[in-house]
Amino acid sequence: MPILTVKNLKKYFPVYSGVFQRRTGWVQAVSDVSFEVEKGETLGIVGESGCGKTTLGRCILGLYALTRGEISVNGRTVSELNSARRKELSKNLQMIFQDPFESLNPRQTIRQVLEEKYRIHDGHGLDLEKEIQDLLEKVGLLPETLDKYPHEFSGGQRQRIGIARAISMDPEIIVCDEPVSALDVSVQSKILNLLLRLQETMGLTYVFISHDLSVVRHISDRIVVMYLGKIMEIAGADVIYDHCCHPYTRALLSAIPLPDPGAVKKRILLKGEVPSVENPPQGCRFNTRCPHAENLCREQEPELIAHRDDPAHLTACHFYN
Repeated sequence: MPILTVKNLKKYFPVYSGVFQRRTGWVQAVSDVSFEVEKGETLGIVGESGCGKTTLGRCILGLYALTRGEISVNGRTVSELNSARRKELSKNLQMIFQDPFESLNPRQTIRQVLEEKYRIHDGHGLDLEKEIQDLLEKVGLLPETLDKYPHEFSGGQRQRIGIARAISMDPEIIVCDEPVSALDVSVQSKILNLLLRLQETMGLTYVFISHDLSVVRHISDRIVVMYLGKIMEIAGADVIYDHCCHPYTRALLSAIPLPDPGAVKKRILLKGEVPSVENPPQGCRFNTRCPHAENLCREQEPELIAHRDDPAHLTACHFYN
């Protein structure tokens, strides 16, 4: 059984305008998204800014109420749980935020930051000092840092604190919302290796959100490619990078810089602007920028179907699967 199942998830935000602030439309941030995540797996979610990656992650955590659809964890539908069971489930679902400085309370010491979750989840009877020092050891920080404030740390150290907070309740699933995008390149690899080490030792499952395709390939087992709130392609990481089918995925991959400055790479430049999620195009959402779009693409939305040679490789395209 998958540890996480997302089925036909939709998340729309109302748009209000005018003097009386009447609702005039909907922002279709996530539209009919479905996938499964196995225990111990890392599912990468990539796409341009505004494609719905972060909204999807926050829906999984219950930070946003679903417009429609269903999310299940270990076979239990989250929306059907009462408040007490939701609180218990929240220990198994944690998040690592993009900006390690904004996600930490500047008025709390690191000790207070890490103790907070134990208090929320009734950690009475535990040796908090030992628990917190163990957390610091897991993320590579010294016990002397406990009485310092967030501004006294570097960006990489602050992200380690954020990771320590996320693993404090021994969760099963962690949503990583661009956890290394705000860090220097030299620090990114250390944080990624820390996440991989924690996954191995604690049996964690990651939903890893990022716009950096090189980072996603390094850490992910499978990758979901999103565009304008829809899934365009799902496949194993190596399959996406070596045998992708969707024209949008190909364009994204062509933008990855090569480490060799003398190497020549053909870049696929997409024409036009990303359409509004308030008024998405009819048919395939990528048809306004796709170099291969035909009339069928503008009239009928493609289904996410399996590749003829690989059932685990799903593509939402009329012609390239």
